[in-house]
Amino acid sequence: MELLLRYFPHLTETQQQQFAQLQSLYADWNSKINVISRKDIDNLYERHVLHSLAIAKIITFRPGTTVMDIGTGGGFPGVPLAILFPEVQFHLVDSIGKKIKVATEVSTAIGLKNITFRHCRGQEEKTKFDFVVSRAVMPLGDLVKIVRKNISPKQGNALPNGLICLKGGELEHEILPFKQDVTVYDLSEFFSEEFFETKKGVYLPLHS
Repeated sequence: MELLLRYFPHLTETQQQQFAQLQSLYADWNSKINVISRKDIDNLYERHVLHSLAIAKIITFRPGTTVMDIGTGGGFPGVPLAILFPEVQFHLVDSIGKKIKVATEVSTAIGLKNITFRHCRGQEEKTKFDFVVSRAVMPLGDLVKIVRKNISPKQGNALPNGLICLKGGELEHEILPFKQDVTVYDLSEFFSEEFFETKKGVYLPLHS
């Protein structure tokens, strides 16, 4: 928790309790259904929770915003963001049923009310959202093809509606087709831990 409070000092008592429960819940579920690599479960707060919350350093979602997390896996970045933004509605989608089960069970256990789930491929989800978020799911071009249809034309945030994804490594080639519009953030500017040195946030405004 110290790690989260260092970067997000204004967490409420409820938020702190919800974040604190994640370690034991994910460790328990991970022993039944492997959604997080064994070595990462020990670094859950740094490599999964804080990494997910990097999106909150790029944008502060306004109350009433709707966000889809595509390829959420066990609930990242959607679950940490739903804790941080209780007045924002999150919809988590994954094509693997057992991963959605873990994310659902964890969210229920900590009492999240602003989150829904769907076991399906991204292509099947037709609802409109203000933003789509994802973490290392697929190359940017492929992702854009799938989620463009899901972006609502109605604007309500400081950044225009679009896609925000967390990525690592070399992005030059991937972002080339979107060079005019894309913004790349070095996560090491937000967080000092070594893990974030090669990690990036990519924001691309989109309209359907």
